[in-house]
Amino acid sequence: MTRYFTDHTFRFLRALARHNERAWFHAHKQDYDTHVRDPLQRLLTDLQPDLAAVSLHFRADPRAVGGSLYRIQRDTRFANDKSPYKTWQGARLFHARRQELATPLYYLHVQPGGCFVGAGIWRPESPALRTLRQFIVDNPAGWQAAAHAPAFRRRYTLDDEDRLVRPPRGFPADFAFIDDLRHRSFVAWRPLDDDTVTGPRLRQVLAKDLRDLAPFVDYLCAALDLEF
Repeated sequence: MTRYFTDHTFRFLRALARHNERAWFHAHKQDYDTHVRDPLQRLLTDLQPDLAAVSLHFRADPRAVGGSLYRIQRDTRFANDKSPYKTWQGARLFHARRQELATPLYYLHVQPGGCFVGAGIWRPESPALRTLRQFIVDNPAGWQAAAHAPAFRRRYTLDDEDRLVRPPRGFPADFAFIDDLRHRSFVAWRPLDDDTVTGPRLRQVLAKDLRDLAPFVDYLCAALDLEF
């Protein structure tokens, strides 16, 4: 068992939240590399066999650019908040066909007091979103098993913050999962406490999450005609 993140990881991210400016970040870039980026790259490398045991079509790519790591820099071009850096570190375990079309992914979020792991598809464009909704209508038993199984719902929450006020048009009002069709994103997630993230069993915990989230991701892949 290996420890990846430490208290220094959260200490750096909390300090970045207080000093969110380029001069401070560049002065502490080595701390970011040592305590945030490098351990996450090691974790992604170590998760590769665990992910391959779940699906051969998803990738845990440890490259600093072009891989699984999200940039720590914020895109501020159209944002009111011009803070240059995120105060968390995210990583995606992505589908091999992500450059071709909308695909689900696994996601890890590292933030003091706000770590979580999840999977799903975030804000797909309208054609893919309608395809997902129609697939749920056409395959309700599979959706029940993938997203509403008691063991799954005890562990994971379906994101409810990104929904239409009313069900979308064109779907039967009496459909058993009509409320689920209101989602703009189909995401399941659960929080991770800081002690787990800095503890020696993080990889094993995440490997279980990859397995437990697999039926949900598999269903989304089937809806979008993707391999799983």
